[in-house]
Amino acid sequence: MDESNTPPSTRYTLTAMALHWILALALLGLFGMGLFMADLPISPLRLKLYNWHKWAGISVLTLSLFRLAWRLTHPAPALPSQMEQTMPAWQKLAHLGTHRALYALFFIVPLIGWAYSSAAGFPIVVFGVLPLPDFVSPDKALAELIKPWHEISAFTMMGLVLLHVAGAIKHQWINKDRLIQRMLPGKP
Repeated sequence: MDESNTPPSTRYTLTAMALHWILALALLGLFGMGLFMADLPISPLRLKLYNWHKWAGISVLTLSLFRLAWRLTHPAPALPSQMEQTMPAWQKLAHLGTHRALYALFFIVPLIGWAYSSAAGFPIVVFGVLPLPDFVSPDKALAELIKPWHEISAFTMMGLVLLHVAGAIKHQWINKDRLIQRMLPGKP
């Protein structure tokens, strides 16, 4: 069979799908944990949750590296031609901008968290056995400057996640163009 006549896939690869959904669940869990633990009084539970949050953040950072490498070597399938022709320019821009901003925040949020933890003098020891180097030198004043940026960037990422989900829902149930099927395993 002549592969040059094979139409390009309209779906993401199974690896891309797995990375998408694993990161989606991890990000939602991390955000929820962050909201919950932030207002807890100092206690063994709070310390445990902060450590888990840091481990999960480093895991997200690692998975994001894999996801970016996969995406760079396996480009996203093109939008269906009918959608490409009928989608308003502002929606195309929102689609592209949201995805690019999310990819950037996959790295920015955990790196800011790592910098904050380092500046606050609390090293990250992944799973309690793998100490990571400090991202910045301990400095309480710097920690106070960095701390709100971790929260701001996390809330920004969650806002973009909600925008992404709203777009997927719009395409699935309003436009009925089955766009979401591109990111789901099984039959298209």
